Amino acid sequence: MNIEFNKNEDVNKQLVYELKTRLKKIHIGGGEKNAAKQKEKGKLLARERIAYLTDEGTEFLELGAFAADGMYTEQGGCPSAGVVTGIGYVSGRQCLIVANDATVKAGAWFPMTAKKNLRAQEIAMENRLPVIYLVDSAGVYLPMQDEIFPDKEHFGRMFRNNAIMSAEGIVQISAIMGSCVAGGAYLPIMSDEAMIVEGTGSVFLAGSYLVKSAIGEEVDNETLGGATTHCEISGVTDYKHPNDKACLDSIKKIMSMLGAPENAGFDRIKSALPKLKQEELYGILPENREKPYEMRDVIHRLVDDSEFEEYKKLFGQSIICGLARIDGWAVGIVANQRNVVKSKKGEMQFGGVIYSDSADKASRFIMNCNQKKIPLVFLQDVTGFMVGSRSEQGGIIKDGAKMVNAVANSVVPKFTIVIGNSYGAGNYAMCGKAYDPRLIYAWPSAKIAVMGGAQAAKVILQMEEASLKAKGETITPEKETELLKTITDRYNSQTTPYYAASRLWVDGVIDPLETRKVISMGIEAANQSPIRKAFNVGIIQT
Repeated sequence: MNIEFNKNEDVNKQLVYELKTRLKKIHIGGGEKNAAKQKEKGKLLARERIAYLTDEGTEFLELGAFAADGMYTEQGGCPSAGVVTGIGYVSGRQCLIVANDATVKAGAWFPMTAKKNLRAQEIAMENRLPVIYLVDSAGVYLPMQDEIFPDKEHFGRMFRNNAIMSAEGIVQISAIMGSCVAGGAYLPIMSDEAMIVEGTGSVFLAGSYLVKSAIGEEVDNETLGGATTHCEISGVTDYKHPNDKACLDSIKKIMSMLGAPENAGFDRIKSALPKLKQEELYGILPENREKPYEMRDVIHRLVDDSEFEEYKKLFGQSIICGLARIDGWAVGIVANQRNVVKSKKGEMQFGGVIYSDSADKASRFIMNCNQKKIPLVFLQDVTGFMVGSRSEQGGIIKDGAKMVNAVANSVVPKFTIVIGNSYGAGNYAMCGKAYDPRLIYAWPSAKIAVMGGAQAAKVILQMEEASLKAKGETITPEKETELLKTITDRYNSQTTPYYAASRLWVDGVIDPLETRKVISMGIEAANQSPIRKAFNVGIIQT
């Protein structure tokens, strides 16, 4: 260990501390006062419901914890977009859980709530995971209805997905544990089974106030849509339970009787921890995102027994490809090399940049993994593709297109971890969000943008200066410095992993030590969805 290692370790541990501090704040939801109100009604909170439902001693992989973070400030904020989602184990079966947080605006749906719910459903559909909805929501947040109601990826898409999943045999169980109003009433009732908690659960298309306004009828909410009404008169719900725990126990019992899922056949043997200490990741990753480091040092601390079978090691060295195991699962790893390397031809390749030979190598490796039915793991720390006349004349655009084509058409499940930089077309080629990774998570050290902050700020500054000059205004050196700082600060604030996670460009921000868990649980989920489509790279052949 050296001074540089210790310095890196201090910085990265501080980033992880910040991550955990932020998560603690988010887990409070709508605050202690609102939580107390829920407790007074005899209800468990959203996270308490999940903890009681899931098997003791098992992991829960939360999705979208930072959704809407820093957004909707004029409305008082919306922690975790007012809903907790994740992959957990219920009666030994891996499933997708969606739980409304009634402490946040009574569980009302904001635009990001819809986006987060749709992402959860997407994961369930891709992996054929059973879905458990713990419903406790006042419905659409009316002041923002135009941003959540009418479009393709808005509120109504969720009910469409309910129908599609049911038709495809993906089990959906809903528990009505609080309010369930208007359009939101369709979600539990379009599930395969619906249960309701007596005294606190209610479901109706229009509440008592709206009924009186619309047709003049005076009726209380319990008579309108409570447990007795729907279990004894309308038949809308299937089970009635006296309290939250009894309701959750019923779900556990149902889940214990589900037939086994069809297996996709991904290879797994007994898990082994890396021989090299995972904690050393903190010291390996530089505190400065521009500094070089050896990506193999990261890989060896993530894979079982620290064993990595590298593919074309001495060719296309700015991307590292190879086979390994993570928690026993066979994986193909595609990672950006961050060290400066020298080819046998004597050419220097800069860390984090994708060159033609590297793109060609990665394309072929991705094809091989598809042929062998091996899931892919992308470790991103990429600044983009190499530019300049030499690269253009060498066909960098075509080689880059080959790689993007291979990633886009890959049929084996893909998992992406953004370790450091994720810039420009490099984000796409290394399986960014647009390329359908089953899961995509970022380390606290991640930066996601079209280009680095310093470069972008200079480009934007030039545009600002040209605009001012066109108006006949002159810029002093002091003004230029001030303008550059303002632009840089604004741009950098938009490149953080938290900015990305708040908008669900990534599924979350994790401690590097959680990486193996994310990938392992992701492949376990994917293994429940057999591959039905043949791999074909289309018209751009490699």
